[in-house]
Amino acid sequence: MNASMDSIDTDLAARIRAAIIQGKFHEGERLSEAQLCDLFGVSRTPVRLALRLLEREGVIRRGGGRGYQVHSPTVADILQAVQVRGHLESLAARLMAMSPGRHNQLPNLAAAIDEIERLIGLGVMDDATLRQLQQQNANFHKTILDGCGNDFVGFTCNQISHLPMLEVGSMVFDRQVLSSPQGVERSLFRLRFGNAQHKVIYEAIQKGDAVRAEGVMREHSNTMVEYIEVFEKRNEALTLSDLISYSGIDLAQVQTAAPLSG
Repeated sequence: MNASMDSIDTDLAARIRAAIIQGKFHEGERLSEAQLCDLFGVSRTPVRLALRLLEREGVIRRGGGRGYQVHSPTVADILQAVQVRGHLESLAARLMAMSPGRHNQLPNLAAAIDEIERLIGLGVMDDATLRQLQQQNANFHKTILDGCGNDFVGFTCNQISHLPMLEVGSMVFDRQVLSSPQGVERSLFRLRFGNAQHKVIYEAIQKGDAVRAEGVMREHSNTMVEYIEVFEKRNEALTLSDLISYSGIDLAQVQTAAPLSG
């Protein structure tokens, strides 16, 4: 398969996935190759390959006969996946602290920490600042995943990265909270606390303290779980759309557009 065809398959899978998460296809609904060919204006080959990719992700399942059925992720699915990602990231921090070559990655971690601190110091939470915070948070977490020396850790994280809140370095904010000065200040405080944890993780990795690096990263990653649980307590009918909104995902472009906690 050439690079161009691979890109078509990946893009088509992303578009179908976004439609499922947006609720344009409903749980249990049957998807056929012919239907998707007509809907997206493509041939059967990229549709077939895109469906296989989505089946591996668990977003669709093979039906009783021919074709596939939609298996929409639930809030419980997201919560479980976030817990898995947290364990993987804490393992990555431990492995990086044990790595003889860890010092090569320290400048990247320090740069992300410093830039997050600078952005927090601006005292604003507009979309542009949130995007920059998201990027630097992703840089911090990705550096650890890439530098841990175990390719399967990053590989496994990538398998669930298509879900809301599961992109590496994802951050979560309630935009209703950000609509008030008090809410902005609370969110800035949470960011300061999160970046303070980044600094402790950095220092533990620098000193080769694998146990502390793992423990603080686990606590740091659990922030995402705790935030979801807060939403659940406030709204018993929390939906996938809520999580998409909280995590700032722009499904029209199938990418993370505005930041949120991690």
